[in-house]
Amino acid sequence: MNDFSERVFQVVREIPRGKVTNYGFVAFAAGNPRASRGVGFVLHRNTDPVNTPCHRVVFKDGSLCKGYVFGGPDVQREKLEAEGVQFLPDQIPVHYNAAGEI
Repeated sequence: MNDFSERVFQVVREIPRGKVTNYGFVAFAAGNPRASRGVGFVLHRNTDPVNTPCHRVVFKDGSLCKGYVFGGPDVQREKLEAEGVQFLPDQIPVHYNAAGEI
């Protein structure tokens, strides 16, 4: 695993239960603000979703990830709702900050 991957996993581990952030913010916090797609590639290889809660990472517009590796957007939404995240009718999490700050 390379340094960027390790930093991505560390950032994602720090996202509090019941909160979401976006790929761009994770990339920024991991030290490479232009690597939001790279964050997606890294999280797609997540082997420990219990301790690295990648379901808490959404797209920059707040939408859920169609390619969520552990079962698609319906499973991602279920996991977020189980943590208390509420959704607007357009599927965007309530209180989602487009800047992605945690």
